[in-house]
Amino acid sequence: MSAQHTIPGNTPDQHESFTPHPEDPVRRRLLLATAVVGGGGLIATAVPFVDSLTPSARALAEGGPVEADISQIGPGELKVIEWRKQPIWLLRRTPEMLASLKTDEGLLSDPLSEKSIQPESCANIYRSQKPGLAVMIGICTHLGCSPVLKPAGEAAGLGADWPGGFLCPCHGSKFDLAGRVFRGVPAPTNLPVPVYEYLSDSVIRVGEKVA
Repeated sequence: MSAQHTIPGNTPDQHESFTPHPEDPVRRRLLLATAVVGGGGLIATAVPFVDSLTPSARALAEGGPVEADISQIGPGELKVIEWRKQPIWLLRRTPEMLASLKTDEGLLSDPLSEKSIQPESCANIYRSQKPGLAVMIGICTHLGCSPVLKPAGEAAGLGADWPGGFLCPCHGSKFDLAGRVFRGVPAPTNLPVPVYEYLSDSVIRVGEKVA
């Protein structure tokens, strides 16, 4: 409730309504100026609020899908693109890499990806639409670091029985070549798989179209 203001010398009686004299030009100008300023203040306050509810062209662009050429990714190679300011891994898996996904299930926390994020089209052992190409968000599900690809074997520094996968350099979380998390590490879930689709045999699109 706004406070009532009075002008000295014109204090209204408690039992009478107070009406400014219609011939007082100073009073009329004062009331008019107050109304204009007050109305302008309401408009100035409302406009930024409306703008905040309208997505900018930049926001739409950043959230939109991105396309990637996968034709030049060689066997065993990892390509990184960016979508929504996140690294997206494109890993061309060899037959040996694919075979490891069937032998390491006993070492994994969620081998069937029941507690993890992936599109329905990737709800399989490979967590991909086509076994040969893995598409994952390269951010550890523990505290957001980016894991590093470590090949199979003792050369990776993880022991001779290491089947190949990813190691988070921050706190030691390990993931296999489908992004499935190993047991006994800080990361709680598998690496997320974004929505993606094949536009051709050599091009994929990551992300959904923005309406």
